[in-house]
Amino acid sequence: LVGLWAALAGGSRRWLWPLAFVAAMVAGGALGVAGIDVPAVELAIAGSVVVFGLAVAGAVPVPVAAGAVLIGAFGLAHGHAHGTEAAGAGYAAYAAGFVLATGLLHAAGVFGAGLIGPRLTRIAGAIAALAGLGMVLS
Repeated sequence: LVGLWAALAGGSRRWLWPLAFVAAMVAGGALGVAGIDVPAVELAIAGSVVVFGLAVAGAVPVPVAAGAVLIGAFGLAHGHAHGTEAAGAGYAAYAAGFVLATGLLHAAGVFGAGLIGPRLTRIAGAIAALAGLGMVLS
């Protein structure tokens, strides 16, 4: 969803917003593996699907920096969950894996939005928001 929203927003957001998510995710992962608590992580993750889905569905225009801060906050929660779930040994390889996977997902969003066009991208955002709402309510 970050990649889809970044593609719709255009400009430097195409690379800056996914980068903000991944950077914050790495920081969150470090907090998680260190055992530092971040409250309401699961709710933040589910909420991010709702927020980003609505942002995509509405093609919500947000300044670059404000979007990066919002995206980074949710990225921190995602990373914390990864760090908390990490096995004790080999964290660097595990972190490299979730960073690579997330980067590929964001790239797929950016390039996929270009392939399917803004209308279908926005529909995908609406569907994701509904799925996220289900996650929040469960």
